Amino acid sequence: MTLTDKEKQEVLSLIQSGQSLPKDYIYKLFADEEDVFLFWNGRKEEVTNVALPFHSIEHIDEPRQEAKAREEQTSMFEVDSRGRQLKGWTNKLIWGDNKLILSSLANGPIRKEIEDAGGLKLIYIDPPFAVGADFGFNIEIGGETAEKKQSVIEEIAYRDTWGKGISSYLSMMYERLKLMHSLLSEDGSIYVHCDGRVNSYLRIILDDVFGSTNFRNEITWVRSTNPKGSQHDSINFDVFTDSILFYAKSQNSTFDYDEIRVPYSKNELIEKYRYKDEKGPYYDGPIERSITMGPRPTMVYEYKGYTPKISGWRMEKEKLIKLDEDGNLGWTKNGKPFRKLRPEDDKGKPIGNFWNDISVINSQADERLGYPTQKPESLIEKIIKSTTKKTDLIADFFSGSGTTAAVAEKLGRKWIATDLGRFAIHTTRKRMIGVQRELQKAGKDFRAFEVLNLGKYERQFFMDDLVNGARKKKEDLYVDMMLAAYKAEKITGCKTLHGKKAGRLVHVGPLDVPVTQSRLQAVFEECREKLYTQVDILGFEFEIGLVPRITEEFREQGVDMRMRYIPKDVFDKRAVDKGQVRFFDVAYLQAKPSVNGKEVSIQLTNFVTNYTQDDIEELTQTMRAGSKVVIENGEIKKIEKSKEGIITTEVLTKDWHDWIDYWAIDFNYEDREETIQKTLPDGSIEEYWTGNYLFENEWQSFRTKKNPTIEFKSIAHEYPKPGRYKVMVKVVDILGVDTSSVVEVIIK
Repeated sequence: MTLTDKEKQEVLSLIQSGQSLPKDYIYKLFADEEDVFLFWNGRKEEVTNVALPFHSIEHIDEPRQEAKAREEQTSMFEVDSRGRQLKGWTNKLIWGDNKLILSSLANGPIRKEIEDAGGLKLIYIDPPFAVGADFGFNIEIGGETAEKKQSVIEEIAYRDTWGKGISSYLSMMYERLKLMHSLLSEDGSIYVHCDGRVNSYLRIILDDVFGSTNFRNEITWVRSTNPKGSQHDSINFDVFTDSILFYAKSQNSTFDYDEIRVPYSKNELIEKYRYKDEKGPYYDGPIERSITMGPRPTMVYEYKGYTPKISGWRMEKEKLIKLDEDGNLGWTKNGKPFRKLRPEDDKGKPIGNFWNDISVINSQADERLGYPTQKPESLIEKIIKSTTKKTDLIADFFSGSGTTAAVAEKLGRKWIATDLGRFAIHTTRKRMIGVQRELQKAGKDFRAFEVLNLGKYERQFFMDDLVNGARKKKEDLYVDMMLAAYKAEKITGCKTLHGKKAGRLVHVGPLDVPVTQSRLQAVFEECREKLYTQVDILGFEFEIGLVPRITEEFREQGVDMRMRYIPKDVFDKRAVDKGQVRFFDVAYLQAKPSVNGKEVSIQLTNFVTNYTQDDIEELTQTMRAGSKVVIENGEIKKIEKSKEGIITTEVLTKDWHDWIDYWAIDFNYEDREETIQKTLPDGSIEEYWTGNYLFENEWQSFRTKKNPTIEFKSIAHEYPKPGRYKVMVKVVDILGVDTSSVVEVIIK
């Protein structure tokens, strides 16, 4: 420490009075630590260190081949009678905050799964590096484009990333990179995609986390060479490149240069393999030949008139003859011979860190999914091939549309992909089903994948974090928070009712379990007793099958019961204080089974949503002349305003079919229990049943860019024996929101 006694007293005085320390004092305090100390406002050395259990939402595995074909063809997996994977690594698509996901992967039971799979060998991330970036996306409906705005939880992530400028961005990335470093195997590598705005900052952070000696390359990707033309800024050059920072965990990292060599061009081959004489210069003299027709002789051994200048040719004469007989001799336009490239002689041209052979995705390409930051598969393929081997495990913790997962699957690698956005997870799910189908059709192997989140455990973590140091009991604080977010007034003297809003009573459902039928029955009975006729039920999850059956029964008996989802956004005080939290009604679907002997098919017959994103009355008062597409009360509408102020409205969602983007079926929902693994204090792993069942995706139909149509009746499923079966139907609407229902079938 280089502080004088006077400076020490001044520092103590500043700390005691709660004032900030001048930067020069901070530098002096750490002067003895390192030659260079990376410091920014808000830097913290500790990282999140929790191990929350993962909740399994869905298990997806396309049957690999028909039973007869399976008898004749061996697979890398042990499969069941349907051709579905039974054992081995299951790929993971995880929805949620990647900070909590990374911590839970590094410290929880899945860490052992990762180690058993050979360890995490490669991380590729494309984190946000544009201050104006958000999580919104566009929906094509009725020939118009509707914008699905980012959720509040996504807005919170944006504010946490950029709220204080570059310092908050550095804090966000620093913690996550440290967690990634701890999860990566010793022979693993990381690639971080960025641009000139954050390149220098990320490079220094990566040096700090991975060590400057483990820096491998800064790759320059030429993503475009098209100038902006008239839209070009007048103060700088057009930017055609991104950077990809490549670091290893240690000096023993995997790297295979040969995997990404590229073929030589014809001109490059001529220069590389053109024959020279002993003294070095190329032969450029006249050629005498017995056959003079054509620009070159038909056979080398017909050459005549060798001179001392080309004595080297005389020595190579027999070799040239042999090359010609084998078809490996070529000729330049000037009649000079060269040896053609043979695969066994050369593996191709090595590439450097300047990648100018991969363009951005064409707007009409099948792989384009509408994400503005989506990267080409060929770019990710080059990274994966050079740094991993087949069956290695790869992860992407900012996965977006799922490009890394798709390429990893096609190249026979295992994968983990995570994203904060619900719609990103849904897009990736559809994409990976498409990849499974593509590989299945080609007779190639692929792995099952599961969709996971941290569910109620994430909510418990948020709540515990808020309760820490609070005087009130956890349950009371929780109810108060939910009522504040819902803008409801708290009431007392009731058993099941907690608040009141606009003439309706409010019941706050539990934090960590679904709202059940028995809970609703208790609320209903108190409403009848006190002569209340309207009540809102708030919940994070609802027991499957409650809507619309229960609400119809209660309405007929005089109580209008409306069920509304509590969004995760309620745990951010900033969002609550600004009134940004939106609750929306639980959607419901209707499905009809058709039984024919042991075969059952399911038809989707109705879907109802009341999702609201926009306030039309507020919008029409502020909008100028023109048109805008809005989402209100379960309808997507086009609002047009004339110069005279006349408002016209066109509903684009003509009927419920327009809302369906994806639906899937588990024909025997209760045949596989959902289990949770939990690490105990002694390090052992405990596994227990959650009381729920795992949704096994056995059939699905969904819209794609190439095929926007959707089937509303499933194929027939044959049951092995008579019995009573529960069939679960899951719908994901065009906004990415899941709704499920269970129907019962009896096979005689």
